[in-house]
Amino acid sequence: MEYSYPLRADWSTEEIMIVTDFFTCIEKAYEQGIGREKLLGSYNSFKKVVPSMAEEKTLFKEFKEASSYECYKVVKRAKEGGNGDIIKG
Repeated sequence: MEYSYPLRADWSTEEIMIVTDFFTCIEKAYEQGIGREKLLGSYNSFKKVVPSMAEEKTLFKEFKEASSYECYKVVKRAKEGGNGDIIKG
């Protein structure tokens, strides 16, 4: 698919890499499945860059509009899952 990740100009290179990694994990969940621990680790790092729930919702909405992938549902499944689970979108 050809689309851009929702990124912010005021983020550092490291922050952009963290957010990009998280969105890549969401893509992987939809396309082949991803380990729960990897996804939650990436989400926790994402939350350090985007601590605001409002900004998170905005980014999730922008990503869904660009990719059709829903971050919230995948993260919710991961939070509800058990160790060793494979999370799929």
